[in-house]
Amino acid sequence: MKEKLKNALADTKMLFYSIPAVVVALFTVSVVTMNILASKTIYQSGWLAIDGGILVSWLSFLCMDIVTKAFGPRAATKLSVFAIGVNLLVCLIFFVVSIIPTETDYTAFNSIIGGTWFILLSSTVAFLFSAFVNNFLNWSIGKLFRKNPDGKLAYVTRSYLSTFIGQFFDNFVFAILTFTVFAPIFWDGFSWTLLQCFTCSLLGAGLELLMEIVFSPIGYLVLKRWKRDGVGEEYRRKHA
Repeated sequence: MKEKLKNALADTKMLFYSIPAVVVALFTVSVVTMNILASKTIYQSGWLAIDGGILVSWLSFLCMDIVTKAFGPRAATKLSVFAIGVNLLVCLIFFVVSIIPTETDYTAFNSIIGGTWFILLSSTVAFLFSAFVNNFLNWSIGKLFRKNPDGKLAYVTRSYLSTFIGQFFDNFVFAILTFTVFAPIFWDGFSWTLLQCFTCSLLGAGLELLMEIVFSPIGYLVLKRWKRDGVGEEYRRKHA
C-alpha cells in the first residue's frame, strides 16, 4: 500500500510538471471564478435559469478536454480534483474574512464572499461528478476515431458531445441538490420540480455548448502545438 501511494504521488508530480502552467492556472482560476459568479442569476424564467458562471464554465471544460486528449482522462480528473481543492481553500479564506468583525459595515460584502455552505457542497459534488463524466466520455469517444485520432473531426466530436453531457450533469446534479434537497429546508420551503431541474439543466447545457463551439478552435490549435513541441511526451510514454 505504501509503495502504491508513493508511485501515485510520483505519477501526479510528473503530471503537473508535464501540463503547461498556463493551462493549470487558467483551469483553476476558471473553477474558482465560476463558483463565485454562480452566486448571481443573470436570467431566470420558468424553464431556464442562467447564472454568471456560464461566462467561464466553457473555459473549465475546454481545459479538461485539452488535458484529456493530451494526457488521458485520469490526468484531467486529477487536475479537476486539484482545482476543487483550491476552490475550497479560497472559499474557506473568504468565509474567515467575512466573519472578521470590523468597525465599517461590510454586510453586503460579507454576504457575497461568505457564501452558503450547501450551495458550495452542491457545486463541488456536481462539478466533480461532471468532470469525471466529461473526461472519460471524451476519451472513450476519441477511441472511435482510429484512422485519424488527432484530426479536427475527432476533436470536435469528442469535445462537443462530452461537454454537452458533462455540462448537463453539472447543472442537473447542482439543481437537484440545491433546489430539491437543501432549499426546501433552509429557504423556507422554496424548491424546484424535477421537470424544472431537467429543463433548466438541458437548456443551460445547450448554451454552454455554444460557448464551447465558439472557443474550441483555440483548444485544437493548442493541442497541435503541444504535439509539435513534444509537450508531456515523457508522461505519455509512461502511460502508453
